[in-house]
Amino acid sequence: MTRLRGSWTAAAAVTMLLLSACAQQTAAGAPSTAPSPDASSAPPAGADDALVLRVSSAGGFVPPSAIVGRLPQTSVYADGRVIFEGPVPAVYPGPALPNVQWGTISPATLQQLIDKAVAAGVKQGTDFGQPGVADAPTTEVTVQTAAGKQTAAAVALREARPDDPQLTKAQQQARAKLSTFIDELSELTAKLTTSAPEGYQPEILAAIVQPYTEPEGQPGRPLTMDWPGPALPGEKLSPNLELTCVAVTGAQLDAVLGAAKNATANTPWVWASKSWSVQLRPLLPEETGCTDLKAAR
Repeated sequence: MTRLRGSWTAAAAVTMLLLSACAQQTAAGAPSTAPSPDASSAPPAGADDALVLRVSSAGGFVPPSAIVGRLPQTSVYADGRVIFEGPVPAVYPGPALPNVQWGTISPATLQQLIDKAVAAGVKQGTDFGQPGVADAPTTEVTVQTAAGKQTAAAVALREARPDDPQLTKAQQQARAKLSTFIDELSELTAKLTTSAPEGYQPEILAAIVQPYTEPEGQPGRPLTMDWPGPALPGEKLSPNLELTCVAVTGAQLDAVLGAAKNATANTPWVWASKSWSVQLRPLLPEETGCTDLKAAR
């Protein structure tokens, strides 16, 4: 389980707010509201890792490794943590590590996000239609409410024209409302990035592995680097794909993170005299290993 250092007081305030809004949704447990909790009110393991809101993508015309290693755009947790993808430099090849950042929001802001998500159509029954766009990803939004987990999925939300003729007026309006909510969430993360940027430090790093092949159109072979993590190639992610995975923790995690600072997305990593392409994917608080990536779509 991946954790970030934070204030128990903030975690307690947000969780109690969720309890009042979410009635009996207490399966994950609730921290105490007291600034210095005693043993009887100490939060159970994982209470601060309860996922409240997430925006992510699924599918699309991208390589299998990109689908497996894709990070959610934004994840919001019960203790007020917001984990999101930060700005990426416009260079090729890109850095080996994604720019994952995090910040915290107040209980009031968290409740506003929940309310706005539901108002934007994140609930069962909302019809976003099927626009006339091929091979586009599906934007998925989930939110935990008093009625339980609510979801919304809109195909080609960003790629389709707002007035796509294959969409009804009601579907166009539903997609516009969902887009507006996601834009507001993006503005929030942008403020977190500019006001107090914090790099996300995972406790577990997934390495998605495949045999190295020379990228097309690249002038010369990139410099190789010795792989300082667990033995490659690791466990199979899918019987139909030549993708494997290893989970990196402890001292090896520090070594891989250090080496990745001098690597790119195209760096050949050498293990046991063989070269491998390795995509580094920080695991999020509720993720525990490579198994969590097998369900990626």
